[in-house]
Amino acid sequence: MHHVVVLALPGVVPFELAIPSRLFGAALDLEGNPLYAVTTCTLDGLPVATTADYAIAVDHDHTALAEADTVVIPPSTDGRTWGEERNLPSPLSEALGLIRPGARVMAICTGSFVLAAAGLLDGRPVTTHWRESDRLQRLYPDLSVNPDVLFIDDGDVLTSAGVSAGIDLCLHVIRRDHGSEIANEAARSCVVPPWRDGGQAQYIRRPVAEPASTTTSHARVWALEHLHRPIVLAEFAAQSSMSVRTFSRRFRDEVGLSPMTWLTQQRVERARQLLESTDLPIDRIAEEAGFGSAGSLRQHLLTSSGVSPHAYRRTFHAAVVTSSG
Repeated sequence: MHHVVVLALPGVVPFELAIPSRLFGAALDLEGNPLYAVTTCTLDGLPVATTADYAIAVDHDHTALAEADTVVIPPSTDGRTWGEERNLPSPLSEALGLIRPGARVMAICTGSFVLAAAGLLDGRPVTTHWRESDRLQRLYPDLSVNPDVLFIDDGDVLTSAGVSAGIDLCLHVIRRDHGSEIANEAARSCVVPPWRDGGQAQYIRRPVAEPASTTTSHARVWALEHLHRPIVLAEFAAQSSMSVRTFSRRFRDEVGLSPMTWLTQQRVERARQLLESTDLPIDRIAEEAGFGSAGSLRQHLLTSSGVSPHAYRRTFHAAVVTSSG
C-alpha cells in the first residue's frame, strides 16, 4: 500500500490539510480495498495551531516522513514566512532531510515556498496560488513559476494552485497511479468533479466583468461531441457566433487555455479513457479521439503522460482487467 505522509506546519490551513487524507482515503480498488495509507504528522508530534480558531492534534512526529512514498506539504502561515525568508528552521530542515530518495513530493498552494527554501524545486516548473506567484518567482528566480495552471506534474515533484486545486492535484496523482476509473470513483465518493478544465486564469479578478450573455460553453460542449473529426479554429468559434479573435480571447478568459490547447487536452483524455476501458486497436482509438493517426496519438500522449499508448494500456487496462477478474 502506498504511504502518504502529510506534514502540518504551524499555522496550517485546515481545508488544505484535510484534502490528501480525504481524497487518497477515497481511492479504492475494484474490490473496495484502500490503495493508500495516509499519515498526518507535525514536526514534534504535538498539536499545531491552524489559521482557524482551533488547533489540530496528531499522533505522529516528523519521523513518519522517513517511511513516506509521497510527502505532502499543505499551506501554512509559518511555512510561507520561512520560505519568504529563505531560512528554514533546523527542525524542519532535518525533517525534510528524512525524505528518502525516490519519494514523491507534493506542495499544495503556498506549501511550494517550503519546498523552494529546501532546494527541492531548483530548476523546476512549478505553480502556486496566483496571488503568490510573482513573489515566489522573485524570491527564487531559478524556478519557472506558472501562475495560470491548477497544478504542475514534474515527475517526482508536483505543485498546485490554491485551495481546491489541491483536490485537482490529488485526483491527478490517483489517476496517474491507478487510472481514470479509480480516480473518477474517488471523485464521485467525495462529490467533486473528477477533472476541471482550464487553470487559475479563470479565477483571477479582472477589472472589467465580461458580459454574461456571451460565453464559449456551447462551443465546448459541441467540440466534445465532435472530437472524432478535425476541428479548425474558425469552425470552433462559429459555434459561439464569434470571430476567431474574440472567441480566442473569451475562451482564454473563461477556461485559462487557448481553444486548441484545450481541444488537445480533451482528445488526450478521450484516448486515455478508451485505452483503459476498451480493447480497440491503437489506430482506431487515435481516430475516435481525433488525432487521425497512431503516431500523432503517441506524440501527444508522450508529451502529456510520458508514456506511449501501448505502455499506458499495459499499465492501466491490465490493472482494471485484473481487478475485475
